[in-house]
Amino acid sequence: MTAPAQGWRFDRQVSIGLVVTVFLQAAAALMWAGRASARIDDMQRRLEAQAPVAERLARLEEQAAATRQSLDRIEAKLERRHDG
Repeated sequence: MTAPAQGWRFDRQVSIGLVVTVFLQAAAALMWAGRASARIDDMQRRLEAQAPVAERLARLEEQAAATRQSLDRIEAKLERRHDG
């Protein structure tokens, strides 16, 4: 008796269509993952570019609040002088 040949073999239960379908699905999943990675990289670059703008905006908001407080104090002094 000889030993059975070892190697790839397709059984009747596994059709070529099933193998092709699985291969195409795997290829599509890899393409989708590649596009998702590219989108994430693009978003990361945009976020890094906007970080200085966000910092400046926060500083401007603080300056605007301080300016508003100063204006409120000036208006209060003017009203006291006008009433007094």
